Amino acid sequence: MKLKTKLYTEQLQEWPESGHHIMAQFNEEKVIVYQSYRPEIGNFAVENQFFGGAFSLNRMTWIKPNFLWMMYRNGWGKKVGQEIVLAVHLKRESFEHYLAEAVYSNYQEDIYKTKENWQEAVKNSSVRLQWDPDHDPYGNKLERRAIQLGIRNKEIASYAKESILEIEDISEFVRAQQVHVKNNHLNKLVIPLEKPFISMDKKVNNKLKIKVEE
Repeated sequence: MKLKTKLYTEQLQEWPESGHHIMAQFNEEKVIVYQSYRPEIGNFAVENQFFGGAFSLNRMTWIKPNFLWMMYRNGWGKKVGQEIVLAVHLKRESFEHYLAEAVYSNYQEDIYKTKENWQEAVKNSSVRLQWDPDHDPYGNKLERRAIQLGIRNKEIASYAKESILEIEDISEFVRAQQVHVKNNHLNKLVIPLEKPFISMDKKVNNKLKIKVEE
């Protein structure tokens, strides 16, 4: 597994407790995002290193850079149709592009001024943005907000192939770590190493409501 990992309890001491934060594993080249699929789609992606086969290019696909938010969403890979958990090594430039193009799924008056402006932006954008409550390993809501991005139309074809550096199947890792959660042994829980991601574009950070320390 290419993912860097660290004990959950150690990371917890370093993470912000509230606010809007893109918690992710990243470097200058890439950002890790997570997706879960049924075996037909997930296995194809791992074997071929791109999304194809039963993967639909006509539906919006959602990517999540935050591991624990993904575990909340897919039930630690136990939900039907989400058994194959993928760590997608996405080009950083592609992730930055999605952030720049993203339009909020719900109306934000301070950004779009009028609902008509927002509706027009939604219509013209191929990337959606949502901030949701982050979650702890048990699925409890936190004060901190976690991001997810929806990709569709012209963006999804490039996401499915050109934007990806590598696709890892981390399903076994996920199942092994869930045992510690079920046994209430969070001191043994190991998860991907994550820290707050800051866009290189100040306008994007402002749009995302990410506070950057000077």
